[in-house]
Amino acid sequence: MSLAVIPTCAVSGVTALAVNVEVHLGGGLPSLSIVGLPETAVRESKDRVRAALLNAGFEFPARRITINLAPADLPKHGGRFDLPIAIGILTASGQLPAAAVEGWAFVGELALGGEIRGVAGVLPSALFAAGRAQKLVVPQDNRDEAALAGGGNCIAAPDLLRLCGHFSGGERLPFIGAAAFDALQNPVPGADLVDVKGQHMARRALEIAAAGGHNLLFSGPPGTGKSMLASRLPGILPPMTRAEALETASVASVSQAGIDPARFFIRPFRAPHHTASGVALVGGGSHPKPGEISLAHNGVLFLDELPEFSRQVLEVLREPLETGHITISRAGRQADFPARFQLVAAMNPCPCGHFGDEGRECRCTPAQIARYQARVSGPFLDRIDLRVSVGRLDLSVLRQNAAPAESSAAVRQRVLAARERQLQRAGVANAGLNGEMLQTHCRLSADDECFLESVMQRLQLSMRAYARILRTARTIADLAEAEQIGRAHLLEALNYRNEPGA
Repeated sequence: MSLAVIPTCAVSGVTALAVNVEVHLGGGLPSLSIVGLPETAVRESKDRVRAALLNAGFEFPARRITINLAPADLPKHGGRFDLPIAIGILTASGQLPAAAVEGWAFVGELALGGEIRGVAGVLPSALFAAGRAQKLVVPQDNRDEAALAGGGNCIAAPDLLRLCGHFSGGERLPFIGAAAFDALQNPVPGADLVDVKGQHMARRALEIAAAGGHNLLFSGPPGTGKSMLASRLPGILPPMTRAEALETASVASVSQAGIDPARFFIRPFRAPHHTASGVALVGGGSHPKPGEISLAHNGVLFLDELPEFSRQVLEVLREPLETGHITISRAGRQADFPARFQLVAAMNPCPCGHFGDEGRECRCTPAQIARYQARVSGPFLDRIDLRVSVGRLDLSVLRQNAAPAESSAAVRQRVLAARERQLQRAGVANAGLNGEMLQTHCRLSADDECFLESVMQRLQLSMRAYARILRTARTIADLAEAEQIGRAHLLEALNYRNEPGA
């Protein structure tokens, strides 16, 4: 036959989209043209495919070859279309039985010697193929990634020659088994809270943030343990479900870093430098790629030295903090990435860091302090549930003979119990309560309602702050195993609404 249609898929954001590679061999002078919005890497595939076929011992047809990547209005980029193009040429020229490749999709980049190289976005592709009950060929380099999909519908091919032998009656390539998830669910322990001496209020805020999924800001002089505390948060968070792990791994799959299967169930912890640009933080580029907020999906985004970030960069976080996703728009294309992360930030109270620090003299003028703290806007701070001042410790607390601090394992047990209550009650963590859910699950007594209204008016807090105070109080009540929010829970939640540096 002179026409072959080979299924494959493109990736937009973290979503795989069906693409058909249509190959037609016609009469006329030998040539090869690719249509269907191919970009540079796709147009260059004709040279890679020609060399790969010849070096693998196949014949490259001396005919007029037209390749259409359908749908024609979907931009195609990357080397992932090399393998389906090569299979299409072999099938259309009769060198590969058409019946043998029926029902199979192909993804992979070709080396000039015929080897099949790994590509980005294999996990979304494998999940897409499994959802359509379609068999998929992936590069050998992406074998472990495809196993995470757990569909049992993929084979991994090292080179073009062995793949064609699989379809021509030669040595069969085995299907990739599902990953051993039981082994992956027991990750190596990370940093432990037992290393943190003192700072009882900060530790308590960390526990509340972990239990309810709340955003958290540490403010205090340098060297008081703010970064150390933040790095301990992943160790007390509830484990990821398999659905959450697949979402997080899909983001990593389409990024430049790729997937580490050993960290499949470990919540990500991203700590970009304060010189990071807006594109680095939220994603972008001519071919939209995920930024730090998406790479932190279902995990923690830690922003150290918060006021040192560009104010414009921080402002772009306001929408994903509320919605849990980010839409990146470019001319002619749009990509959606998940961005449901837990924000933890740290800042000094002033440029020199010693404003309010007992025993240390602050060298900053009031104008400098005000200007420094104003780098973080009010609307951005309004989206942070817990704001904690971390003071300098007395040296006696740091002595080796001091009482040992509570470990992450002990704190995590309380966090898991509180989170389980939240999921049974509302199906989401308290940080995700909104609308009717907030009214149903965060009811106050008449006296407490009047008390909170008077505090709101006195402190001039917004309605967003009102909702966040209720969510925080609900989490505190859950940690105390209380059915209803009481005055003590409300007072503690209000105590975490201090202005940074206050």
